[in-house]
Amino acid sequence: MTITTPAPETHAETGPRVAVRSLAFLTPGNYDDDAPAVGLEETLALFEHGEALGFDGAWVRQRHLEHGISSAVVFLAAASQRTRRLELGTAVIPIGYESPFRLAEDLSTLDVLSGGRVQAGFSAGTPPHADLIGERVFDADWRTNDFSHARIERLLDNLRGDFLGDGDTVIHSPGNTQRPRLQPYSPGLAGRLWYGGGSLGSAEWAGRHGLGLLVGNIVAGETSDDFATAQRAVIDRYRRAAGDRVSRIALGRVIVPTDSADRATREKYREYAASRYERTLAPHGVRRTLFARDLIGSADEIAETLAADAALAEVDELRIELPYEFGIDDYRQIIADVAGLVAPQLGWTPAEERA
Repeated sequence: MTITTPAPETHAETGPRVAVRSLAFLTPGNYDDDAPAVGLEETLALFEHGEALGFDGAWVRQRHLEHGISSAVVFLAAASQRTRRLELGTAVIPIGYESPFRLAEDLSTLDVLSGGRVQAGFSAGTPPHADLIGERVFDADWRTNDFSHARIERLLDNLRGDFLGDGDTVIHSPGNTQRPRLQPYSPGLAGRLWYGGGSLGSAEWAGRHGLGLLVGNIVAGETSDDFATAQRAVIDRYRRAAGDRVSRIALGRVIVPTDSADRATREKYREYAASRYERTLAPHGVRRTLFARDLIGSADEIAETLAADAALAEVDELRIELPYEFGIDDYRQIIADVAGLVAPQLGWTPAEERA
């Protein structure tokens, strides 16, 4: 057995503990520096492939200065025209670089183009590479900007589409007089925002403000050195803060089935997992960051481990986090094995079969 996962916990109850209702994947959208169009097209085709396999959603990271998707909204606008059903997610947009009003306009346009399929995830705090590009983004010293959750709250207020000014305020444009508000206004989008939360404080904030919660393979070890225990505490804090609000929690795991991979690819997967194993053994840094172990092995082995995942047992949305280091053929093989061999063992059925 080559799977690099924690040993399953023992439980008194019998039967499956996990019931996956929604299945998505998160891709880095990699490309070569001298051929970005090739990589972006491959990622668009991966979205089409995922929809054909029955996935419920596909998500992209937003990465600046790297060989990845630097504008998630622009990329997903293209993906919206290549798919018809997939939820289209961002995991995550660092809000620090964004204008809360202009981004609201872009997200609303994307949501209209996609027929209401946008799932927009964000992070707060000082954004990556601010020392290099902060002065190119902001007019004043970037260190004086507010990078807190308040920036997301402003975005949320804009997306609600309230009219600006008082009841008599109107704007005039050729052939039209209207009360001013965000345009286009997309009803429902404000209820489809997410926050990438790996700490108790961020989870509580997301719950109080009605955002969905994205949790993945990194968590702050504030309550325990055990990854699953710490992540369950984050989920519990979120639910208490959300109260009676309708809320969604999506859990991410690095999952790499080897069933249909050739021998060389399987060895590459095992070497990848081995290179990341040591980081899972203890907390890191002042925030006591904990890392989940990658799930590399056969579909049966992975399904068995996921069925005993104490954090996944608390939610019903699973997001497959595709590793940065692999290529498009690997990604296609991984998501096909997950959809065909792993997820059905956890109670999931393809979207087309549920229609």
